[in-house]
Amino acid sequence: MSAVASPRWFPQRYDAASDSVLLVERSEADFRAAAFLDERSLVPHAPSYVVPWDTVAGAVPPDARRDIQYLFHIGHVGSTLISRLLGELPQVLALREPQILRDFTACLAEGFWEPASIPARLDVLTSLLSRTFRPEQRTMAKATSFVSEIAADLIPAGSRALLLYASPEHYVGNILGGPNSRQEMAATAAGRLERLHRRTGESRWSLAGLSEGETIAMAWACEMSSLVQAGQRLGEERVMWLDFDAFLAEPAAGLGRLAHFFGLDVAAAESLAGHPLMGRYSKAPEYEYDSALREEVLAEARREHGGAIADGLRWLRRAAGESEAVARCLDAAEAAG
Repeated sequence: MSAVASPRWFPQRYDAASDSVLLVERSEADFRAAAFLDERSLVPHAPSYVVPWDTVAGAVPPDARRDIQYLFHIGHVGSTLISRLLGELPQVLALREPQILRDFTACLAEGFWEPASIPARLDVLTSLLSRTFRPEQRTMAKATSFVSEIAADLIPAGSRALLLYASPEHYVGNILGGPNSRQEMAATAAGRLERLHRRTGESRWSLAGLSEGETIAMAWACEMSSLVQAGQRLGEERVMWLDFDAFLAEPAAGLGRLAHFFGLDVAAAESLAGHPLMGRYSKAPEYEYDSALREEVLAEARREHGGAIADGLRWLRRAAGESEAVARCLDAAEAAG
């Protein structure tokens, strides 16, 4: 099956009911432009076809590349900007939020596959996402935040991952500073609380009993606990923690550290601190957005929602006293910061 050898045929999504994968034709320019490799990025009438999973798996050669690197994050912390900046380097083929990673996460969470079959499925997925347009390239996938649940299972041997976060105060303030972010948070809170309860091993908190600030703090703990779990399983040599606001304070230094960690051209990465992307909204580059505007949003949130932010921080401190999993999140943020 020739399509398996070419990165032009991207595994768009996995359908569990039919055990098949949708392959969609994409150019290198398509990958460069897309903020999300999901339904939003599909072009009408783009060449595509559905292939049984077994057919795809059978076509992957034993010596196929399996060297994809990853960027995991807690959401609303500049992951798209980091991905776009690193994607400017000729050594990187950046994949932003592939739908198929979400599909695999859902299948694993629901126990859809026989346990014995999972390693082989993950191996095939790794090989499909590791394909590049040139031998000197290496793929780097920015996953959707909840995909962090399976982060340690996704990263192949020899690969590394960035774990991107923001401090609790900045995270809560940033969410409260945006109407769309607040709506998204309300819509996803139940799922995040369920995930956090799985991590803590008990249903300790009730969503109905949480204020808005506490709910956002709970979401921070949920997403951070996924990263902490990944870091513990992978080991400190294979992960790099990065506070996004610390990165914005010194972007050249941050990019240099990222390049060194991932084995990229350090000087070329440091020069990207002056790239026009630093002044645009990464998910929609037609809009201006930079570190100064982010600080304005945070400052306004502190003025208008100071009480809610304080509620969230107090809840985190209480939760850390009740749960080792939450305490580890605060410890990780403090250590990395």
